[in-house]
Amino acid sequence: MKSNWKLLALMALLSSVITLAAYNLLGFNNRDVILNEASPIQQITGRLASMPGGPSAAPGDFSTAAEAVTPMVVHIRTTMTRTVRQQQVPDIFREFFGDEFGGGQRQPRRQQGQASGSGVIISKDGYIVTNNHVVQDADEVEVIMTDKRSFKAKVIGTDPLTDLAVIKVEANNLPAITLGDSDALKLGEWVLAVGYPLDLESTVTAGIVSAKGRRIGILDQNISKTDAKPDSPVEAFIQTDAAINPGNSGGALVNLRGELVGINSAIASATGYYSGYGFAVPVSLVKKVSADLLKYGNVQRGYIGILPIELNSTVAKEKGAKIGRGIYVESVVEKGAAEAAGLKKGDVIVKMEGQPLDSDAQMREIIGRRRPGDVVNVTVNRDGTERDFKVELRNRNGGRDVIKKSDVTAANTSLSTLGASFEELSAQEAKQLGVTGGVRVKKITDGKLAETDIEEGFIIVKANGKNVKTTKDLQAIMSTVKEGEGLMLIGMYPNSSRMYYYAVPV
Repeated sequence: MKSNWKLLALMALLSSVITLAAYNLLGFNNRDVILNEASPIQQITGRLASMPGGPSAAPGDFSTAAEAVTPMVVHIRTTMTRTVRQQQVPDIFREFFGDEFGGGQRQPRRQQGQASGSGVIISKDGYIVTNNHVVQDADEVEVIMTDKRSFKAKVIGTDPLTDLAVIKVEANNLPAITLGDSDALKLGEWVLAVGYPLDLESTVTAGIVSAKGRRIGILDQNISKTDAKPDSPVEAFIQTDAAINPGNSGGALVNLRGELVGINSAIASATGYYSGYGFAVPVSLVKKVSADLLKYGNVQRGYIGILPIELNSTVAKEKGAKIGRGIYVESVVEKGAAEAAGLKKGDVIVKMEGQPLDSDAQMREIIGRRRPGDVVNVTVNRDGTERDFKVELRNRNGGRDVIKKSDVTAANTSLSTLGASFEELSAQEAKQLGVTGGVRVKKITDGKLAETDIEEGFIIVKANGKNVKTTKDLQAIMSTVKEGEGLMLIGMYPNSSRMYYYAVPV
């Protein structure tokens, strides 16, 4: 019996040593960013598994994990300035009382606001991972440690499609969290949520893993509506019933070993406060996205090149599929990764990287962990027979190379930065106005146009001296504008024959 206990102690010691030694080095500006990764948990079998004090399904004591993790989770406070457009005076009043009625020029106002969230220290030299929505559009980012020290932070990179971001504080010897394995999580396993909810001090709550690979559609709002080839968000959340509230965003979801398994991101609630479930980005995705942001400045996405449809019994019957579970290939992209590998319309992907595939969210997560040029093992059911394929993922442009941040920045100088929605004039409208075409400003939200005197309904006919007939024309002109340059818009309002000129800072 004593020898068994000695063996168990030796295995625990070796596991700790391996964990401390398992580092992932990322090259960033000729430096190494060191991320501490946990070693795989070895399964104890035989007589040791049933010994007193061995593995148990009971929750046990949460205090050890909570005490270890709390110093690694920080409070993030952001300050941002938004442009608020004052309500326009109705035309009927302007007609009788003039443009001065109701308080003058209706100039946009700059309004300052503050927000609060959480973050997790992932390296001793000050790199912190959080949610994109915590630091998005922030003018200033402040990080407050559990020991009350405060630092100004710099945003290193953001990824709206996974709602992740990396920020940096100038500090050393910080307590960095150990990155665990979200794939190893089991339904019903106990987890802790650590963060700063409702602007309170550091708070720990406990719950279980309720589901994995959840898609709730919350990131769809981050898709660019003006992009000719919009990317789909990657949602494969860990669902938990641990209490998560506003302010927990960006905080840690950890297992009882104190290893990070997810970044808390959203809640499902009718009131906006905890009343049911919370959702966390799995650490498998966090590792990849944060590594890309640190190494490349932007996320390197691989594309399989198919139009996927998630199967169920009804869809399978409609499509004539031989099986009722998997991902039905509705079509393949010409010269894309799937076509090059031999996949065809009508195939049903049943496994990817050896994992049975049941949902579109699961497939997107697996692909989301990989980069262009990586090979993914895919098993498809074709006419009732399973076949294996090796699919080499492509980048957005159909190649295998890394896409530089500067290229992405230029591509993202899109209509979305103007902060408005647009619609093209019909042929009849253009004829009535005496123009060959134009683009109407349908609605102004929060962006560059809100900083000008442009009003909704303005019709753009020229931009930087070039004719604008379609939104595609405006997009093409925007893509040529370099950082620091402006955009000169020329156009008219429907009830005026006068041409208006507006300089828009870009």
